[in-house]
Amino acid sequence: MGKKIIHVIGTGTIGEPLIGLFVDFREKFEIDEVTFHKRTPLKGDRAKIEHLIGRGAKLAVDEDKVKDFESLGHKVSFTADEAIERATVVIDCTPAGNKNKEEFYLKADGPKGFIAQGSEFGFGKPYVRGVNDKALVPGEDRFIQVVSCNTHNIVTLIKTICEDDDGYILDKGVFVCMRRSNDVTQTSKFVPAPMVGTHDDETYGTHHARDAQYLFETLNIKLNLFSSAIKINTQYMHSLWFNFLISRSMSKEELVDRLLANPRVAVTEKRYANLIFSFGRDHGYYGRILSQTVVVLPTLAVRNGNEIYGFCFTPQDGNSLLSSIAATLWFIDPDPEYVDKRLNPIRRWIYREI
Repeated sequence: MGKKIIHVIGTGTIGEPLIGLFVDFREKFEIDEVTFHKRTPLKGDRAKIEHLIGRGAKLAVDEDKVKDFESLGHKVSFTADEAIERATVVIDCTPAGNKNKEEFYLKADGPKGFIAQGSEFGFGKPYVRGVNDKALVPGEDRFIQVVSCNTHNIVTLIKTICEDDDGYILDKGVFVCMRRSNDVTQTSKFVPAPMVGTHDDETYGTHHARDAQYLFETLNIKLNLFSSAIKINTQYMHSLWFNFLISRSMSKEELVDRLLANPRVAVTEKRYANLIFSFGRDHGYYGRILSQTVVVLPTLAVRNGNEIYGFCFTPQDGNSLLSSIAATLWFIDPDPEYVDKRLNPIRRWIYREI
């Protein structure tokens, strides 16, 4: 293998910390180079871009924007097409992953794999670290969709609570995703009051349950899932209410033990989203917690032995970061032991308790 180059497209709430992680842990991840693509030259982004370049990332821009970026004082290392073609793995962190796949990625011969984020349904095989790793097929899966942060939360809860030795004991799973309006870094799309979502999918309700089901289908598992969503006028964190109807009796003690046994699940006694958010700001990487979910222990309830209820918080972007890094390392070397070992440096942010 030649040089191992990671190319990140986009510098938003997922792209920026991904670039930072790959640059900061380049040697430990055994990566030779990190490049990133910025589409629009903005004076307001100049400090951010210069900081990333100063840490070792190399900027790529559209060919017709080179002079515009250089006029802002940026050093442009590659055009967008050059950066894609020379990359080992391309991670698209924009809302245009499927469009870029059709226009650019399917025509590119250089990269071993492409990764898209969140809402880019259909981009490739849906993936969550620790849930369907064994579904990834070397030499076959060139396109991977790292599902949304709330879907990360849902599938992790299902696997942790409902997987037994002889299969899944889940008869029905219902979820209410209480979404923040926007990120603290964003100034648009904030809502003035709670805004309820619609059930556009008559089978699954919202895309969260649909994406969860498609992910489990990569493991040949069919589940009965339904989700609703409401957007809340806060910038702190997504919250999730869940209800499982299971096919056998489970004590609350067993429920808690299952959550505590999963190293990617964090538990907490805190019931306020701002306290979890503050913990991530103070102790996370770029303010992100890399755990897949944060379950609020005082909210857990078991009714009639087989009905499970609870609330949890979604480490938005953080759980997606973990899966994106794992998928990237898998493209470089699909050996599970290789991937697991290379993730060691960032395990300090996969919290067990908050």
